[in-house]
Amino acid sequence: MSNIHPSAIIDAGAKLADDIAVGPLAVIGAEVEIGPGSRVDTHALVQGPTRIGKNNQIGAYASIGGNPQDKKYHGERSRLEIGDDNTFHEFVTINRGTDEGGGATRIGDDNWIMAYVHVAHDCHIGSHTIFANNATLAGHVEVGDHVVLGGFAGVHQFCKIGAHAFAAMFSAINRDVPPFIYVAGQFAVPRGVNAEGLKRRGFDAGRIAAIKRAYRTLYMSHKTLEDARTALAEQAEASEDVRAFCDFIDRSERSLVR
Repeated sequence: MSNIHPSAIIDAGAKLADDIAVGPLAVIGAEVEIGPGSRVDTHALVQGPTRIGKNNQIGAYASIGGNPQDKKYHGERSRLEIGDDNTFHEFVTINRGTDEGGGATRIGDDNWIMAYVHVAHDCHIGSHTIFANNATLAGHVEVGDHVVLGGFAGVHQFCKIGAHAFAAMFSAINRDVPPFIYVAGQFAVPRGVNAEGLKRRGFDAGRIAAIKRAYRTLYMSHKTLEDARTALAEQAEASEDVRAFCDFIDRSERSLVR
């Protein structure tokens, strides 16, 4: 454990991989597990129960695994689960879950979380996301894979954001954001399909055309949501992406951005 600075404070109950690096004055609490190839920078705080996978980078002054900021929380056991290859920059805060939300906050793999981002209790974040500086998630938010949140974007509690969606900076999201679309504004409204992001991830012209058609059906056809959903079901027979669009609509509980 030669990469641990002598001023770091590590609880005897923490389980750290042999090659982990821990910077000066970092604090790692009881019931924390951190996998190989990871680094905890100076003054960072990691509290448990928290399980962190391999090759994760935790920036200076970050606070990972703290108690939920929920007045209904009274010390019951809850946890934070983080996958592999994530980067959490300076001053990031991530809270553990609550009983009401299933007891766990979960973050997947290969996420790029910039400075001052806050992830509240019971959030479930997928993989390959980018959260720009000061993006903030309230409790119980679900974020799909490859989502990008611009700087200072805020997401209301219990909202869902579908895979490959993009939210512009300062977006205030108070409803569910379907996959593949671009939203902006306060409150956020749909502005089109995240076509550039889809191209970068290998979506061909045919797939993007099907997604754009689905977007037009939902947002530009002047159909009711029920009628739009019926039309989308027909389109989904020829497109897995549109099927994912339909599945998201069916799971929405806060209503969709409109």
